[in-house]
Amino acid sequence: MDYTASPFEVTFKGLLFDMDGTIIDSTAAVVKHWETVGNEIGVDPEVILQTSHGRRSIDMLKVLSPEKANWEYVKHMESLLPKLHGADAVEIPGARSLLDGLIAGGARWTIVTSGTQPLVEGWLSVLQLPRPASLVTAESVADGKPDPACYVLGRERLGLAQHDSRRTLVLEDSPAGIRAGRAAGCRVLGLVTSHTAQQVIDAGPDWIVRDLSSVTLVRCAKDGSATLRIADALVSAAHAPATAQE
Repeated sequence: MDYTASPFEVTFKGLLFDMDGTIIDSTAAVVKHWETVGNEIGVDPEVILQTSHGRRSIDMLKVLSPEKANWEYVKHMESLLPKLHGADAVEIPGARSLLDGLIAGGARWTIVTSGTQPLVEGWLSVLQLPRPASLVTAESVADGKPDPACYVLGRERLGLAQHDSRRTLVLEDSPAGIRAGRAAGCRVLGLVTSHTAQQVIDAGPDWIVRDLSSVTLVRCAKDGSATLRIADALVSAAHAPATAQE
């Protein structure tokens, strides 16, 4: 597998960013967090960590500890993560410069995450990252990823209609999130930051890159659209990158 695809440009009406694994990497913090929570609720932390990335905490707790599967507990539990382990999170390479450029150019973008609002707000504050006008968080939808509802809602909050789905880009690292973006009808850029390249390939994104350092903002238009340059995408026998015109 080689990240050697020729650079190309593609224009989107809106961009929908996942949070963890796409904008930030909080893996070390999450491991510590689930060790504490797992011991608290009597569930092996390793069991939680095997399936937690890209999924809502409340959905996991419905299976592992139903008595804790309520928003009051989940929001409080997740609010502690940035407070207790903020020093363990870092930015994904290229994320800040891309977000800053989108904001400066007036492009449409937002964050669509499986985390609760206290968790997202906490990470954005700790890392001093920009906050979009409207967040889509775990509490925003009835069903979490891989259900497409979160990305459908994200597109709608950008003021885009269903027929704009193929002109909307989802940026995701988790297989569940990639599948959610695809099911919402969007184009998907998969990042190999939290899973293996093969796991990302199997989820079926349009393009695959190591991280956001491969994505450069070329220009923003007055209508809020953004043209991106994607370089060094993955080329492999198992994954033929989509063309920009598809």
